[in-house]
This record gives sequence, C-alpha cells and structure tokens, in this order.
Amino acid sequence: IYIIAGEASGDLHASNLMKEILQKAPETTFRYWGGDKMSAVQGKPVKHIKDLAFMGFIEVVANLKTILGNIKFCKKDILANKPDALLLVDYPGFNMRIAAFAKEQNIPVHYYISPSVWAWKPKRGWKMKAMVDELYCILPFEKDFYKKNYQMDVNYVGHPLLDAVKNFQTEAASEADFKAEFNLDNRPIIALLPGSRKQEIKIKLPIMLEAAKKYPEYQLIVAGAPNLNESFYKEIAAGREMSWISNRTYDLLNNSYAGMVTSGTATLETALFNVPQVVCYKGSAASYQIAKRLIKVDYISLPNLILNQKIVTELIQNDLTVSKLQAELDLILGETAARQQMLNSYQELFDVLGSGGASKKIASLLLDKVK
Repeated sequence: IYIIAGEASGDLHASNLMKEILQKAPETTFRYWGGDKMSAVQGKPVKHIKDLAFMGFIEVVANLKTILGNIKFCKKDILANKPDALLLVDYPGFNMRIAAFAKEQNIPVHYYISPSVWAWKPKRGWKMKAMVDELYCILPFEKDFYKKNYQMDVNYVGHPLLDAVKNFQTEAASEADFKAEFNLDNRPIIALLPGSRKQEIKIKLPIMLEAAKKYPEYQLIVAGAPNLNESFYKEIAAGREMSWISNRTYDLLNNSYAGMVTSGTATLETALFNVPQVVCYKGSAASYQIAKRLIKVDYISLPNLILNQKIVTELIQNDLTVSKLQAELDLILGETAARQQMLNSYQELFDVLGSGGASKKIASLLLDKVK
C-alpha cells in the first residue's frame, strides 16, 4: 500500500491506520510520504512531512517549483513500485493530482479525510467521484452532503482524533508528574498553540503573548512544533514570559486550564481535551483576501463547523488583537458561566462525533477491497 500524508495530522492518522492494517494483515508492506509516527510503525518515508507542508496561497506560489517537482517524482515512484492500492490522507492540493494520475494507471485510489468541498471549490466533489474508488469521511454531515450534491456513496468512519485523544489519556502522566518533568510551577496553565509553520507563528505568537501579560496568575506554555527549536520562539517572545515544550501538545492540553489556539485540527483536539479556548487566525493580507472570497462557510474552527453553531469564539485576521483576545479570555478564565457553557457544548460535540474506531473501520474496508 502506497500512502501519502503531507502534514503532521496526516502522519498521526496514517500511522494509526497502518497499525490497524498490520493487525489484520501482518504481511502488508507500506511505502509512504509521511513523518516520524509512520516511521515508528514501519520503514522510512520516501519524503518527510517537514519538506512538504506549505501554508497559504502566497506561500504555495512561492514554492511552486518544489511542489511540482515533488508531484513529478511521486508519479514516477508510484509507477516504479506498483502498489495494490494508493491511500491518500488529506493534503488535497497535492493528493488530488496524484489521485487523477493513479486512476489513469488503474491503481485503486482510497482517500482518507475528504477535501472540504462543502467549504470551497465545490467542483472538487465531482473530481472526487471520478477519481476515487473509496472515500473515508470523518465529519458526520459529509456522508449526506456527498449523496445529495454528487450522488456519491462515501464511508463515514468517525473522527480519528477521538481515538488519538482517548488512547493518549489512558497512559498520560498526572498533572504533578507533567509539571515536575518540565520544572513548571503550580499555577494553572494557559496553552498557546500558534501553529506549526514559521510564517504563522511569527504573526500570531506575539499577539498571544502580549494578551497573556494581563494574567500573571497563570503560566504560559507554548506548544512547540517538532521542526522548530526554542531559540526561534524566544526570539519572537522578545523577553515576554513564556515556557516552551516541543512536540508534546497532547501532554500540554491534558494539563491546561484554557488555550489560545490556531484554527485547524488543533481546535478540535483542544475541545476533546475539554480545554476552553479562543480560536485565532491571522495570515498574510493577500492570502486572507483570497480565502475570504473563496470560502463559503460560517465558521473556520472544527467545533463550530461540526455543531453548526458558535461554541468557541473565532478571532479572525483584523479581529485578532490584544484587547479582543483579552476580552475573550476574561470570559473563560475562572468559574464563569461562559466557561461552563463551552464545556457543555464540548459534550454535545462528543455525542455528535460518536464512539470512534475510525482506523479499525477503514482498515477493514480497505483490506476487503484490496483482497
């Protein structure tokens, strides 16, 4: 099975799926584009995710030569290895081009985590129908959406983060042990999740740190990306109070009282750890203006999208200011009604997402098709 995962979240979900496939079919071999979590299961990546992730329209254009070179190389590598199936994990800008190529070569295409056709580029839905043999969706409304708009039967498997968080919590260290490991004091923690790419961190982290100066009774812990070192964060902090923990986001969320969180997968992870949050997004002006004209949804954070209502506040672009961030933090720090309401809404989120088991379901469906 040839797998392409281009980002950290894809590396996580693909690694869990690889484990389930090997449980059911131990003779399976994988060739893949991915990261360290997939490497821990089997082999080494053809290309590592640290060399693949580009964020925003302008950034993609700036790196277009590299991206096109990767696509060309990937096609050759797939042909050379003749897989029984191609498994594409999220990463639609790249993976949809590879799906079209694989279909031409009569290689079965399995796609895990649908592109957000309900948010923008709805024509991609018809392309998915033409190119993909099996689509595994993780959001509850997507099955009906594909059926209604594209007459396409897809598999709703549940959200893989349910399993990822549950599995982590069964073996997680206690709060006391966590704080002792990193020499933290006894103050409650505000988690800062500014993203994983340099350009987004440089924009958002200074605003988060400045807003947090109002709350000395809390300690600030930044979730560091695995590919960036502490000096990068300290340079941005410019003397403001901040602790930094690299590549241990789940440990951090499991012991946090509140969070300032970059839009994306992290917003759902934060909710699944029952951490009240303020969602933050600010990109380059050009990328934001393009996105605003293309995206057709009312919300950008997964908790709000899944429940189709505002349960967490989203501060987007010009609304992401120190004063507005502090106003929202005031509502969720302490035993407030707004904090309790957010926690109650998180429980609704759990109920809607269901019982989990996404990797097990996909492994069974995929192996049935391959065999």
